[in-house]
Amino acid sequence: MSSPTTGSRGPGGAAPRAPETKVKSVIVACLLAVFLAMLDAQIVATALPRIVADVGGLDVFAWVTTAYIISSSVTTPVYGKLGDLFGRKKVFLIAIAVFLVGSAASGAAQTMEQLILFRVLQGIGAGGLFVSVLAIIGEMFSPREGARYFNLFGIVFAAAAISGPAIGGVLTDMLSWHWVFLVNLPIGLVVFGMISTSLHLPPRKRQAHIDYAGFVTLSVTIVALTLLASWGGGEYGWASPQIIGLAAVAAVAAVLFVTAERRAPEPVIPLHLFRDSTFTISVLVSLVAGVVFLGVVNFLALYVQVVIGATPTVSGLLLLPMMFGLVASSIVSGRVINETGRYKWYPVLSMAVGIGGALLFSTMDTGTPRGVVIAYMLLFGIAAGLNMQTLTMAAQNTAPRDDIGAVHATVSFTRQLGSTLGISAFAALFYSRLTHELTRRVPAGALAGTDRDALSSHKVLGGLPESVRQAVKEAYTHALGPVFLAAVPVLVVGLVLALRMKNLPLRSGNHDNGEETPEDHLRTAAEH
Repeated sequence: MSSPTTGSRGPGGAAPRAPETKVKSVIVACLLAVFLAMLDAQIVATALPRIVADVGGLDVFAWVTTAYIISSSVTTPVYGKLGDLFGRKKVFLIAIAVFLVGSAASGAAQTMEQLILFRVLQGIGAGGLFVSVLAIIGEMFSPREGARYFNLFGIVFAAAAISGPAIGGVLTDMLSWHWVFLVNLPIGLVVFGMISTSLHLPPRKRQAHIDYAGFVTLSVTIVALTLLASWGGGEYGWASPQIIGLAAVAAVAAVLFVTAERRAPEPVIPLHLFRDSTFTISVLVSLVAGVVFLGVVNFLALYVQVVIGATPTVSGLLLLPMMFGLVASSIVSGRVINETGRYKWYPVLSMAVGIGGALLFSTMDTGTPRGVVIAYMLLFGIAAGLNMQTLTMAAQNTAPRDDIGAVHATVSFTRQLGSTLGISAFAALFYSRLTHELTRRVPAGALAGTDRDALSSHKVLGGLPESVRQAVKEAYTHALGPVFLAAVPVLVVGLVLALRMKNLPLRSGNHDNGEETPEDHLRTAAEH
């Protein structure tokens, strides 16, 4: 395993290795930090019904999740830039500390209002975990070296997604819901200790200029977009004054943000990065990947539970092949990229295979065998894994070292934003179609007294007469089909963008260590 480079120059201008940095310990700590960040959303969802039963607040309980998403989304790009200015280690440790304080406070909450407030604090810390990890890997290793580590995050993501609901259920049933937050403390303290003692990066020597205007306007933009995506078509109609107002606020704040970034000496998201087509395409394809590959998963789970009739436990098992495909393609592509130094065709394959998977999903109905559904999910998981870390590596590859944090933050943020927008748009399409299909297929009065949202419950659905249950399944099938079809044009846009990505080799050195520069890449690309 390679050791990281430092910022001091060795013979011939190359950066010497830093033996004082314990690479294995740092990698393990980074993986644990990512696991914490990914696990939290999964583990809390399982405990929410018990939390509501304990402390009340049914009318606002959705904010337990929404508040966390907003605060983590807002702070993700901020942490990336702060790491560029003040150093990765210091910013990462602060993020872990804030996350742990928020976790402890959430675990001690006595009312729903307290829990929502403490989840905001927890989200503020969580926003710095994933982006700091990516930036640390980007600073410790060249893109070529880092390729071998990036695919490990696919495994961590899948592990958190698979184990989260089970861990949340066990902790809630055997201990109490408080422990879904308190469980973060021992793991987080281990991460804090390992990073404190094992990570040693060169100190920052640049003068820091805080872009306060950029921070504020970007935060307002993210909050407005997140609320618009969360409320649109659900809490409020798309043409309601609330949604139109949020759209206007987001648009004005975005314009002010761009204006602020053009004037700031140290912008949160340096606009000059978008002059690099590789960075721009990576960001846009990440947005597409978030919309489709993360946005569609919830609706696959809905198909499995309602149409196939699987229990929540069995539905989790049926989703395992998709996670297996994601992990396998992420590992294989990471290893091949590490050996060849080429990455362009993996996002292209991801979008192309994703189009096939979405089209296959749209053909599923009440008679589709489970084995066929599992095969489709495996294919879709493979497509998702092919782009998971490749786009991050591509964006980092041509970026200046001083902007690595901003690069990783922007790519991560756009994927997260895409996920929020995708879930919202697909949900609006699904529920509008479902209402029509239920009215058309279910006999009048058959669902009297049954909440539409409760139909996804295995117990509620199982208690209906066979003819009504079959009609509900058919309604869900015909409502889900348009959701999967809607993903196709989005993926086509992603495919066109990915095809326009330059086929540059991954650097085997840092931009500032005298080994290789973007100009070297352009010359190499011309030769190929």
